[in-house]
Amino acid sequence: MFASWPGVETASAGLAPDAEEGVDADHIDWADVIFVMERTHQAKLNRRFRDRLRGKRVICLDIPDDYGFMQPELVALLEKRVTPHLR
Repeated sequence: MFASWPGVETASAGLAPDAEEGVDADHIDWADVIFVMERTHQAKLNRRFRDRLRGKRVICLDIPDDYGFMQPELVALLEKRVTPHLR
């Protein structure tokens, strides 16, 4: 969604075992800012990558992870909650 923003590079990965692309250490090392949708995601990320997350900004968007891919309501929430962190 934000890949076309000037000066922003994005990657997407999930924490669920069935995620199309799972989060790994390379993702964490590469990222400056990491967005998660729910606090449970943040806790899981912390458990799996605690040492690698030092010095990283992890931002919980407080969006329930029950939307379909690119569902209009999800897109609107993401734009509202992510945009302030990209300026």
